[in-house]
Amino acid sequence: MGKTLTAKIIDSHKVDEPEKDVVVLKTDLRVCHEITTPPAILENQEKWMDVVADPKSVVALIDHVSPAKDSNTALQGKVIRDWARRHDIRFFDVGRNGVCHALIPEQGLVLPGMVIVCGDSHTCTYGAFGSLAFGVGTTDLQVALLKNIVFLRKPKVMQICLKGELPSGVFAKDVILYLISQIGVKGATDYVIEFSGQAIKAMTMESRMTICNMAVEAGATSGICDPDEATFDYYRTIDPEIALSAFRMRTEEWHADPDAVYDESREFNISALEPQVSFGDNPSQVKPVREMAGTPINQVVIGSCTNGRIPDLRIAAQILKGKKIPDKVRLIVIPATTKTQLQAIKEGLAEIFIEAGACFVNPTCGPCLGMSSGVLAEGEACASTTNRNFPGRMGKGGKVYLMSPATAAASALYGRITDPREVM
Repeated sequence: MGKTLTAKIIDSHKVDEPEKDVVVLKTDLRVCHEITTPPAILENQEKWMDVVADPKSVVALIDHVSPAKDSNTALQGKVIRDWARRHDIRFFDVGRNGVCHALIPEQGLVLPGMVIVCGDSHTCTYGAFGSLAFGVGTTDLQVALLKNIVFLRKPKVMQICLKGELPSGVFAKDVILYLISQIGVKGATDYVIEFSGQAIKAMTMESRMTICNMAVEAGATSGICDPDEATFDYYRTIDPEIALSAFRMRTEEWHADPDAVYDESREFNISALEPQVSFGDNPSQVKPVREMAGTPINQVVIGSCTNGRIPDLRIAAQILKGKKIPDKVRLIVIPATTKTQLQAIKEGLAEIFIEAGACFVNPTCGPCLGMSSGVLAEGEACASTTNRNFPGRMGKGGKVYLMSPATAAASALYGRITDPREVM
């Protein structure tokens, strides 16, 4: 009987099975940012002394509030910065950083077959590369830092096969919003979703990252894709040596077997899919954009770990080029990393955004979780390429509509939700 990719990774990393439904896994990479890691650092110092197992397999960075906005966030930054220096941990500071789930793959630190943890629910983004990646709480992060292990409740595995070709004006964000609307926010709880099918094969790595990023919004432990030529082409753009390493790992067959048995299998044909937008207070409440067209908005945010990469900025710039947004709406564009920021400047995208009337911001998670760089006032509405829309997410009393970069850029042009196909 064949194995799923998830089962292969778990079996290869298992060091213990203390209970029937729980496994202990060795981790390959632990990612630490300034919001969730400082509490783990300080508690470890208090209870277990200042110890980090295998610091070379830890990466730390400032990303959620970058740069610090007040004394509290400055202190959080100082705690993780000093800790990283003490242990010689690779650290990406302000000006050399980015949103962790965009920066870590960009640095070539994610490879097929890895187990990766971070104190952040969207760690599942890394599953696009064939790794088992998931977010953990403070206690599990403490253990991971002390012992380089993580406890995982054995997940079930759901296969989602995507068939067909994406129509013009429809993007990976539309696909994952549609899938969540079909599965529900709890429909994949205690599952890892393995994405497959011709539509996934045709996607770029950036698109696969968008898909895997929001698997958690369906309740999944993680989302994961089989590595293939697109995966290794991505590595080649970073460093040929990384590509060679990835090819070596590929020979270990980090992919689902053809006869793998899944706990649940679902199939979707996306050939007739339209641009999608959320309308309620969770990511499963989704409609075609045409049904929400004309809904007024006050702000547009293009960025985040879901949609702040260079292809996202390119499509938004294509729509906005030579145009001006109206005074009634404000547009905030946030490259996911400093490398993306520089690339956007070199390609003239930053100029297009600024001339259109946008605020072109340094890399940060800020507005996504209502911490900085675009918090909403009560009663305001935002068209956003981020990943969550529950009440208060972007500011107390604010409303968030989730959508693709194309839909967000089109909506910015009119100050209301707009189908991107009308302006592309």
